[in-house]
Amino acid sequence: MSYKRIACLGLALALLLLSGCAPASAPSAVQIFALRGLFGGKDAAAEETPATASPYVAPAFLDAAFHADQAEGSDAVRLDLSGVNDGYVAVSAVSEKRLKCQVILDDQTYTYNLASDGTPSIFPLQCGDGTYRLRVMENVVDSKYAELFSQSFSVSLSDAFQPFLRPSDYVDYQKDSACVAKASELAQSAGDALGLVGAVYDYVCATVTYDRELAASVKSGYLPVPDRTLQSGKGICFDYAALAAAMLRSQGIPTKMVFGYVAPDQLYHAWNMFYTAQTGWVAVKFEVTADSWVRIDLTFAANGADSKFIGDGSNYSDVYYY
Repeated sequence: MSYKRIACLGLALALLLLSGCAPASAPSAVQIFALRGLFGGKDAAAEETPATASPYVAPAFLDAAFHADQAEGSDAVRLDLSGVNDGYVAVSAVSEKRLKCQVILDDQTYTYNLASDGTPSIFPLQCGDGTYRLRVMENVVDSKYAELFSQSFSVSLSDAFQPFLRPSDYVDYQKDSACVAKASELAQSAGDALGLVGAVYDYVCATVTYDRELAASVKSGYLPVPDRTLQSGKGICFDYAALAAAMLRSQGIPTKMVFGYVAPDQLYHAWNMFYTAQTGWVAVKFEVTADSWVRIDLTFAANGADSKFIGDGSNYSDVYYY
């Protein structure tokens, strides 16, 4: 067994219960668990091996798109609200200057870069139900921006998982993407949703390495392309998290991409959380509780990071969800 494989298998994941959109505080107690199959363990029910497991059947693919015929707004900014109850808003803008877009609910503000050539963007409505405000900001001078467009709209999500089941600018994939095809392939022997999570985790650990050159040169505004990460076999934490989210979301597994800080070095980092509503899942001697969000950190796991970064989960501070 290779060193990389041992490092990948030797790292645990942390369980964290979340509610709402605000940054989560550190839990008073968390469980450490291992994904089924990663350590070769089985539960008391003697689960099927991958060779004989039945396929995991994914629900219908959920897309997100800009519909020009349903867009409203101004000559400079077109806003498509047709998908807001499905967890996303779509916007297109034209300007000779740099643009940013803010999606705001109460005291939560998410700020994104927005293309100025009319290329549509998809942004998640990750803060849940409520009256949002979308602002398009145009660069004035240096780092100063002035409001070009603003509109408020109401959101009543068809279910709370919708923002984390669809593509967006940060988790960019389509039905015919290579990463979606790979996830579908892994699902054929996964057995169930948790088996697929384990298979995706194992696959990314085994095939993607950290791109130190990119990490040293990456500029503000960088966006991952999951298919590019899949093809190149390398990436930074943003790439790892986007690839995992794309693969799992495409198969109907709610997955967050989380940005925040990891102690003790306060490293700004990206990782994932997935949701399972299944009954408690036993892998080796650890249990994943039903109806909970579960944290996975593929960057550290795939590259054998020092265990101080993984800890017991309480050293992760969530700031943004995508």
